[in-house]
Amino acid sequence: MLKSLLIANRGEIACRIVETCKRLGIRTIAVYSDADTYARHVKAADEAIHIGAAPAAESYLDADRIIEAAKSARAEAIHPGYGFLSENAEFADAVTKAGLIWVGPKAETIREMGLKDEAKRIAEEAGVPVLPGYRGEAQDAATLEAEAEKIGYPILIKAVAGGGGRGIRLVTKKADLAGELESAVREAKSAFGDGRVMLEKLVEQPRHIEVQVFGDSHSEAVHLYERDCSLQRRRQKVVEEAPAPGMPDDVREAMTDAAVKLAKAVGYEGAGTVEFIVDGARPLAKDTFWFLEMNTRLQVEHPVTELVTGTDLVEWQLLVASGEKIPLKQEDIPLSGHAIEARICAEDPADGFRPGAGRLAAFDLGEPDLFAGETCEDDGLHYRLDTGFETGDTVPATYDSMIAKMIIKSWDRSSAIEALSEQLEQSIVAGIPCNIGFLKRCVDHDVFRAGTHHVNWIAEEIDALAIPPEGGAEAAASFIAGILLQPIGSDPWDITDGWRMNAAPRRSIRLLVGEDIIEAAADSGELPDDWQAIGLSDSRFAVGIGGETWLVEVPDYEAEAEAIAGGDRVAAPMPGKLIDLRVKAGDAVTKDQTVAVMEAMKMEHSLKAPRDGVVKATGADVGEQVGEGAMLIELEEA
Repeated sequence: MLKSLLIANRGEIACRIVETCKRLGIRTIAVYSDADTYARHVKAADEAIHIGAAPAAESYLDADRIIEAAKSARAEAIHPGYGFLSENAEFADAVTKAGLIWVGPKAETIREMGLKDEAKRIAEEAGVPVLPGYRGEAQDAATLEAEAEKIGYPILIKAVAGGGGRGIRLVTKKADLAGELESAVREAKSAFGDGRVMLEKLVEQPRHIEVQVFGDSHSEAVHLYERDCSLQRRRQKVVEEAPAPGMPDDVREAMTDAAVKLAKAVGYEGAGTVEFIVDGARPLAKDTFWFLEMNTRLQVEHPVTELVTGTDLVEWQLLVASGEKIPLKQEDIPLSGHAIEARICAEDPADGFRPGAGRLAAFDLGEPDLFAGETCEDDGLHYRLDTGFETGDTVPATYDSMIAKMIIKSWDRSSAIEALSEQLEQSIVAGIPCNIGFLKRCVDHDVFRAGTHHVNWIAEEIDALAIPPEGGAEAAASFIAGILLQPIGSDPWDITDGWRMNAAPRRSIRLLVGEDIIEAAADSGELPDDWQAIGLSDSRFAVGIGGETWLVEVPDYEAEAEAIAGGDRVAAPMPGKLIDLRVKAGDAVTKDQTVAVMEAMKMEHSLKAPRDGVVKATGADVGEQVGEGAMLIELEEA
């Protein structure tokens, strides 16, 4: 077994890998960028090495710096996690050439399966079902038009070197083909440096079912059953579960056999996932699934497989990378119960899923209180939370928006979904936008509960799923009013119970919810058991209702008056980079004059002077990464 491991990743997957290494006695080395100096994975590892600036290209995608860090820390091996360099064949080659062990499949395998046309050719030769389509070398418009006619519309255009939903276009009729081809080729060149495309017959109500496979250097390969990842938004997975709902035994056998055939055909080593597209308009059968692609790494959704098979896939990866055999024979791998995972992201579903960043004023993902890799059992339920954050941490603006995965296993699908819904209900995330309410509405929907959803279902129901129910702000204000206005005092002349002569008692308070002032009356009834509230300070509260978090404040009227007068500071409205500072100490400014420009979330934001005045001081330099609320410009007192 390995003795030391550098983890070339960040966030929850880095923490997840550390947990297994601790159990196995393996020394861990984390890497981090400027944005992750105080991150949880940095604190969790035995050692941590700084590898560059916040942009991924200058840190987590810098192969040379990562290999240099591994050598300086005397690491034996590098685990890439997922994303970043995990499916980069050149990086895998460089790792082995540097005398280090690569925890993953051979670079040659990554190359073969990374090109969609080559992967499908190999699949066909291995006897794996593949969708009708065109995967030829000729890329001229006339050839592609003729092949599209042979396949029959609707079709999908796909980038040969694609991934992550990029370089894909839907074409429903011949008249649209030329324009969509041009667009797909342009995006493919930009994203992958390769403008080649292929054509595929469109499955109009597709399900996404994938098989976890594992291979070793002793020519063995096994499967660990299937996962259903059909709940997607814009081709990005939202909720995953294992096993797939409604999967007959004979179809499972056919699908898993096909996946193992493909793994053996390429001499696969380590953890991999064979993805299939399934015709969701028909019952699952042996002729309703086709090979989609192979992911040559550990998947985000691997925990659901671990829970239903009782395995640790990271441990398996480390064993295989050490040259050992797969720990279990196929017939010894169990399948028990049902597991489901929800991806918790820093994004605002009601605002087009706009990603967010900032300090986590509250990060309470329900009971029990678990951290990365931890599990507990309660009444036959298994709870697990994988995350790289905790209350007080800052979510950077520079990386993927996923901040946690909530995973639950139960004895069957319906009880697992119900337990997940309850956990989401209890969760509060404040300081950043979050998708927990959206996730709860998805898993509570009758279509999802019935298992009849498909890849396009969220898009079809987007308004009902993305927009919170009306009245949430008022309910949150009323909830806090009920807490703040609890009757106190024992003397009837002093008690604060809202008593009025010849009228019903009334107790109310003005509260700020978001940007709105709400006159909230204390409800005379009991406070709801399924609502949650966390005090953030003496006057600020986070209220959780149905998975949505509302920030409720007792207004600070002195601060409001200062704001009306203009205030004396220009502060960063969000974490980001100061790219332009247009004033210096001593400069005179006028109200609404642009004094600075920040870059955050790949957009520029102009910051304006709050009033006429003279600059007293500046608090940051151009090019500096600043946190939310950081003072950028201070004015002389009026």
